[in-house]
Parts: sequence; C-alpha cells; structure tokens
Amino acid sequence: MQIQTVTPAELETWPADDYIIIDVRDESAYELGNIPGSVRIAREDLLGGSFSLPKDKRLVFYCMFGVLSKEPAEKLLEDGYLAYHLEGGYGQWLVHVMKEDAGNSERTKEIEKTLRKKYKHDIMGKFVKAITDYELVKPGDKIAVCISGGKDSMLMAMLFKELKRRNKIPFEVVYLCMNPGYSETTLGMIEGNAKLLDLPLTMFETRIFDAVDNIPKSPCYICARMRRGYLYRKAQDLGCNKIALGHHYDDVIETTLMSILYSGQVQTMMPKLRSTNFKGLELIRPLYLIREDDIKDWRDYNGLQFIRCACHFTDTCSIDGHGGTGSKRVEAKQLIAQIKKTTPAVEGNIFRSMENISLNAVLGYKDHDGIRHNFHDNYAEMEPSPAEKSGEDSID
Repeated sequence: MQIQTVTPAELETWPADDYIIIDVRDESAYELGNIPGSVRIAREDLLGGSFSLPKDKRLVFYCMFGVLSKEPAEKLLEDGYLAYHLEGGYGQWLVHVMKEDAGNSERTKEIEKTLRKKYKHDIMGKFVKAITDYELVKPGDKIAVCISGGKDSMLMAMLFKELKRRNKIPFEVVYLCMNPGYSETTLGMIEGNAKLLDLPLTMFETRIFDAVDNIPKSPCYICARMRRGYLYRKAQDLGCNKIALGHHYDDVIETTLMSILYSGQVQTMMPKLRSTNFKGLELIRPLYLIREDDIKDWRDYNGLQFIRCACHFTDTCSIDGHGGTGSKRVEAKQLIAQIKKTTPAVEGNIFRSMENISLNAVLGYKDHDGIRHNFHDNYAEMEPSPAEKSGEDSID
C-alpha cells in the first residue's frame, strides 16, 4: 500500500479535531523542540504494536527530516489506520513556520524586549556578570559570535546584539555561521531564525559532514574538532581577536564531573582560553553563568524553534543535545539530576569546587608550564593547613 503524505502547508488547513500528530523521535529530541499539540510515541512501540490510537482520526507521523517516520506510517496504514507521513518532518515544518514569521518586525521587537524585561536577571544579568567578572569583552575587540543554529548560540547572538545596543563597550561583532554540509531544510531553518531575530549572518561553507561520514568511531568528536578549527581560521581571516561559543553553566558543571569520572583529572571548562594554534585569538564563553533551563524557558516563552544536531546521522541514530551518541555528557547530566533529588545544592557545589582548590590537599598537580608537582615536594617545610587542623582528629 502506497504511503500517504501531507505537507506542513496542507496540515495547516486541516481542522484541529480531525487528526493527531505523533512524534516518533526519542524523548530528548522531543523535549528540545516539537510541533505544538503533538504526542510522542516511540518508533519501536509503534512498530511493535505497543500503543492505543483511534482508527477514526487521521494520524500524522513525523521525525526530524522525514526518514524514520515513514515505516510506522506505512505499517499503521496497512493495519487499517488513517496514517500519514509528514513530508520533510519536523525540519520542514520549522521552515514553513519560519517563513510566516520572517520579516515580522513587531515579533522581533517583542523577543528582544524579553531580554530587557522578563529575563533581565536570569539571562541578560548573568551574561553581563560573566563578561564583567571574567573580563571577556574589552574596548576595541572584534568578536566572532559563532552560530550553530541551536538555542544556545542563537541566544548568545541576541545577547551580544543587546550589549551592542547599550553601547557601553566599544566593540565589533560578526555573527559567524559555518555550513558544514547542511541540507536545504536545515539551512532554511537557520536562515529563517536569523531573519526573525534580525541577525546578519556571515556564512561560509565547508564539507565537514562529507569528511566524517565514513568515520566508524566517534564521528561526533572528530566533527566538533574540525568545526572548531574552521571557525578559528575564518574568524582570524575576518580580523577577529575573539571567538565566542555558546557553552552555558550546565555544560561547565557536566564537563567538570566528566573530567573526574572519565579522565582521572580535576579540570573544568574555562570562561576564556588563548588559542595555541591561532596566534592572537582568544575563545570566550559569555553564557558561562546562565542555566540551561532558563535558556529553554526563553525559547519556549517566545515560541522559538531551533535546530538540534543537523548532521547526516541525526535521523538515523540517537543523538543527545550536545551532538554525542551514547554520550558521557548525558550520563553526567543524569547523575547530577539524580544527586540533586537529595542534595539540591549539588550543581552550585560542583561549580564552586573549581574556585576552591587547595593545593595543600591534593596528591599532585600540574603547573602552568605542565610541570608535575607532588605533595611530598614541600611537605617537610609546610605548616598544617586550616583543613588539616580542623580534621586532624577525625578518622572519617
């Protein structure tokens, strides 16, 4: 039986009570963005018959780009359901919605206003605090704000636009977006959001996705490394002295925990770093103090939809919000969430731990030059530390 398809434009003309729209993606993808009013039923449950759906309503199935939703739609059609496949999936639906929003200056102004009003403290205030506390932006800087198309980088671009509008620090900004081989749908999503948010993109092309397509192990890691290198090089070509990435507070604490659990090191994601390979370039992370939940809230409050990972693997494997398959970052995120149930302060404690390292209370460390030091080096001359004095009689 031939599969029935419906386009996003056609779906818009159907009466709302006449159909149910079903997202077949994994839970993390669904939470990162979905079609309003949709319900999520796992693809394997649909194929295995573990569901309860009416036969008197049209059922519209979708995935990210229209690859994985075809089979469930075909199966249910054969089983007597009024099943349809959404052409182009969630990605094509986003492009359709963005075309309707593009050029709506009033909507753009309302989104900008939320950073000055509703999110003045939780987002804009923390952005300014990170810039001030960590000295991320200085007069005369030319900053390449790197835009991937996701929620974090798009928000970061909006924050820089607002900082520029305030005109308290004289600096230049370039909204830099690399096309590593995106599909037309994905590119349309990024360009649509940029137009809605009034962000003039500087776009350049690479063929990174083609290069990593045949890498069997850790393609996401290789892809990320290659993307970073291309962004550095382009920023340098444009005369920028800084490159801004959209890592937030949650990324920082997850990275800290990952370094201990999986690398046997105590280190964190720094708010700024000088490049060793591109002389004169500095990486900055101005979302350093902003919580991911606040970013999601800003996105949802404004009814915005952003891309997740848009590589060739996205619709055929399970990918987390950071682009990792079977990611250790997801494990760290889940562990922190579990501990938080009994220790609400755990996130803040992990973050602050990187500001409170006592060199007298570690077995060894590396200095700025990479030279290893052992606690025995100066042990004979050392006075007891306050921590030792307070705990010298403890056996716990």
